[in-house]
Amino acid sequence: MNGEELTEQETALYDRQIRVWGADAQRRLSKSHILVYGMKGIIAEVFATTTLKLTKNVFFFMLIRAVSEEALSANFLIPPDESVCIGKTLAELCCDSLREFNPMVRVSVEKGDLASLGAEFFDKFDVVVISCCSLATKKLINEKCRKLSKRVSFYAVDCRDCCGEIFVDLQKYNYAKEAISVPWRSLPRKVSKLYFAMRVIERFEEAEGRKPGEICIEDLPAVLKLKKELCEAQSVNESHVPDTLLERLVMGAKEFPPVCAIIGGTLGQEVIKAISSKGDPVKNFFIFDATDGKGMIEDISNPNLES
Repeated sequence: MNGEELTEQETALYDRQIRVWGADAQRRLSKSHILVYGMKGIIAEVFATTTLKLTKNVFFFMLIRAVSEEALSANFLIPPDESVCIGKTLAELCCDSLREFNPMVRVSVEKGDLASLGAEFFDKFDVVVISCCSLATKKLINEKCRKLSKRVSFYAVDCRDCCGEIFVDLQKYNYAKEAISVPWRSLPRKVSKLYFAMRVIERFEEAEGRKPGEICIEDLPAVLKLKKELCEAQSVNESHVPDTLLERLVMGAKEFPPVCAIIGGTLGQEVIKAISSKGDPVKNFFIFDATDGKGMIEDISNPNLES
């Protein structure tokens, strides 16, 4: 930590945390830098978990958009006073709220296209969390983080109505690079059906040039057709991806606040684990479905590689 010590103010504020995981872990948390892309409800929950435990961190919000009705329904960081929202982007409003959460945390907004930035940009950060972006962008940013000489913990998170998932790449694990490319037929039979369904929706949006969540019930026939094609190509029985589950994901593309709280809270804890080196991390998908109340860790790894 370059000899930097916690200040007296930090020690007093984080006394309970220091007692739990020690001063060294708190120093790592205090000096870490986190990049976040996509300021939606699920990311607000991540910040609610992390900002109360971190100091002196610099958060960059890269997705600049106006406040919408959908954002208001799930993102508790947006002030209820409409007059405060005038002339400000969603990211700027959330920054103001986060500063009130913990005045010791530095929060700033960086405008621009994240995908166009070189790998050296990501060298500033210890953690990168992205949401609200295409599969192609997720893969691109993940690869840029992997090109760095330092380890940057990468997380991709999505919430679709009563379902959500977190993808984790801590780089030092062989399985992480292979996760999405692992053939379905190679996966254990116990893998959640939601995992397959999310991949179908992701592939459909990519093929159609849609942004995440730009899908509706009229798209269901095309989604079911794609599911059939993917199952045939992967030599997997179509029962692994129930039509009823795909219909739920197509109809409920927007965020559901209670699911945001569960997924975002879980991701916030994973970020803290990665920075503090305390606790075992998720390997390498966490998937949650509110209809059965189950949260599952899915080890989507290549059985032919060591992990």
